[in-house]
Amino acid sequence: MKITGFETIVIGAPWRELTVVKVETDEGITGLGEVRMVNKTDTLVTAIQELGERYVIGRDPFDLSRLAWDIQVAEYGLPGEVGQSALAAFDIACWDIMGKSLGQPVWKLLGGAFRDEVPAYANGWYQGDRDPALIADMARTVVERGYRGLKIDPFGAAASSLSLSEHRASQEILRAVRDAVGDDIDIFVELHGRFTGTTAAMVVADASEIRPGWLEEPTLPLDIGGLRQVRAATNFPIALGERIHHAAELRPFLEENLVDILQVDVTHHGGITGFMRLVGWTDAYNIQLAPHNVCGPIGTAAALHCCIAAPNAKILEHFNDFADPWVRDLVSDAPEVDRDSGAFKKPEKPGL
Repeated sequence: MKITGFETIVIGAPWRELTVVKVETDEGITGLGEVRMVNKTDTLVTAIQELGERYVIGRDPFDLSRLAWDIQVAEYGLPGEVGQSALAAFDIACWDIMGKSLGQPVWKLLGGAFRDEVPAYANGWYQGDRDPALIADMARTVVERGYRGLKIDPFGAAASSLSLSEHRASQEILRAVRDAVGDDIDIFVELHGRFTGTTAAMVVADASEIRPGWLEEPTLPLDIGGLRQVRAATNFPIALGERIHHAAELRPFLEENLVDILQVDVTHHGGITGFMRLVGWTDAYNIQLAPHNVCGPIGTAAALHCCIAAPNAKILEHFNDFADPWVRDLVSDAPEVDRDSGAFKKPEKPGL
């Protein structure tokens, strides 16, 4: 089987653009990949076109290790976010083709099922004013939809430091959400890498009042010194990794025990192939995986198959019940969170 062509489609939504790549083969089997890029969609589309013409056309879609090497190494320059995302789009589409060609869901090709369902947590559910009562009502809606976990960034437009009034306002929002959802729902506190180590340490110490499921990206992605301060300030789990695109960048976080939950994004880290390479390595450090996922249904499906197969997968992020829910209609059989279990069920059809 050989790849004969590909097509790139950009789907616009109010706050995100979804870049979909359709890969075609000489056997008539097609596959879909997807990436949600932050602010560089045109750059990504150009990279997809250039790299696709150079390395993808004429290739066997099963030869994904070589495709990754070509884009990550043979190109000489480090691929970065754009190159790794372009690779991911093709990689995911090729896994879709492989599953369809063999008549199997992708997770069966990744070592089979470690679990039959993957817990989900909601994002994209809080919008509008930072009014604690209003946000609490929205949080109740998330729980009513069946979710057992939700994520929130209560810190407004803060950067580096946080004024005392903003600190109080943020803590009031977190307390209101905890009161609204009860003690059995996970609240994942998102800091978006906003703060210096000193400010982040203060924030996470106070956030312990609500017993967060994790504290996410408390400092800038590669601020190792600041993260050490945060680690010393809290006993709650630290999550990070959505802006890390190369495995080598993870070494200090793993070796210094600075992360508990790794959130590498399947669509920004070389696709399914790149993500699954991390499974054994992180498992050796007893670290769980919770893929960052801001995608529509195709990227969500790719992350779901990884989580079905990976022994150390913890939970999967999901936006599409609350932010742009119409994106689920872009494909048939889009992944959905079961209302009774709050989890994604294991896909059973061939491919993604």
